[in-house]
Amino acid sequence: MRSLEAGGPATPGTAARGILLVALLFRLPLLALPPTLSDDLLRYAWDGRVAAARQDPYRLPPDAAELAPLRDELWQRLPHRDVATVYPPLAVGLFSIAARTPWPQPVLKGVLTAADLAACWLLIALARRRGVPEARAAWYAWSPLAAVETAGMGHVDALGVAAVLAAVLALSGRRGRPAGEGAARSPDRADGRAPVRSGEERAAAGTARRSGLPAALTAALAAAAGVLAKLVPLVALPMWARRSGRPALFLAVALVMVAAGLVPVFAGGVPPGLVTYGVSWEFNGPVYEPLWRAIDALGLDAAARSGLDRLEAWTGAWRAADPLYRFVYPQLLAKLLLAFGVLGAVAWSLSARDPVAGSRGLFGALVVLSPTVYPWYVLWVLPFAALTRAPAWLALAALVQLAYLPRLVPGVGLFPWVWLAIWGPFALLLLARPAAQLRRRLAAREPAA
Repeated sequence: MRSLEAGGPATPGTAARGILLVALLFRLPLLALPPTLSDDLLRYAWDGRVAAARQDPYRLPPDAAELAPLRDELWQRLPHRDVATVYPPLAVGLFSIAARTPWPQPVLKGVLTAADLAACWLLIALARRRGVPEARAAWYAWSPLAAVETAGMGHVDALGVAAVLAAVLALSGRRGRPAGEGAARSPDRADGRAPVRSGEERAAAGTARRSGLPAALTAALAAAAGVLAKLVPLVALPMWARRSGRPALFLAVALVMVAAGLVPVFAGGVPPGLVTYGVSWEFNGPVYEPLWRAIDALGLDAAARSGLDRLEAWTGAWRAADPLYRFVYPQLLAKLLLAFGVLGAVAWSLSARDPVAGSRGLFGALVVLSPTVYPWYVLWVLPFAALTRAPAWLALAALVQLAYLPRLVPGVGLFPWVWLAIWGPFALLLLARPAAQLRRRLAAREPAA
């Protein structure tokens, strides 16, 4: 890969074909792998069966009496049978189509593997458009994480990632002159020579100028498809709208498409499965795990309950705050704080000039601030980390698979040692560049001896 980035003998077309061929060969053997690391594929098959039977998977959990005629060995293997589905309509529609075939799980894995290979192709196209080496796409295409979680475990995230890459590709405008890692002429330097600017910086500078109505429309449709496959890209719509050059058109198209899919789902209120996921789910959160423990150790939940007591005494409404007491516990308080962090990340993303770097930053913030980080969640960041060569995220793509150890090895717990092995190196790599920049600034301010 290094030789290709340095300008090796392979032509761009040859590099792309080689990347895609290896990616395909890497995934084909994994299609036969049973879902041993995750139960999600089983749930996809069940939700598809429920939808194909014209029942409502958003209101009826697998244990619902109305679904008793559908029960078989698949139902017996399902975890969380008391929780209704959390997957958006495009995903459930795919599950339903697969359920109508004789082999629902192999069909789902095949379709999602095709979506993942499409994501690899879109990433190569995005590298070309930005003028960076195509070989960077191999960091995603050849990643064991991507191959195992899509072809092996069959996670629907592959469909959402492909849609997101299609949206960002459209936002990146038409292909300009190859940028590579070279320089552009500018009078900014005193010697008249061009300053060195990366391909990413030049792509960012030209994005808004090159984006037109067809690009904004394509990006909006792809972004909506991503949201309807999995809700993750919803937070990126404001940033992408701003970068589209036609924010009103982008938001109108994207939100109308999303509403068309989600309004029937939310017509009877927030689906119970989403409520359960938001309130109760937690696993491997890098900030969440230490945060809720700190809240517990400091007694901040007790302080919050005392605050509610004082509020009732001050207002004289002794029963007004009673419904809130059951929500005042360390885990939920930590989730509320992290939710504010997500809002801050969305606000920050509006200032991003480059949709690739902005998407990496925003999806990365979602992963860091999420109470639940399964290994396949990192797939949302990995393509953008590959293009921008972000070492912390590339390392995390390998380390996050250690989260499977508690499932595979009896008696091994996640926190603190496995959690630390995953997030410790990531944090060091993530902070290394800002620390180096700070050292350089401090050195520059020191007076000469």
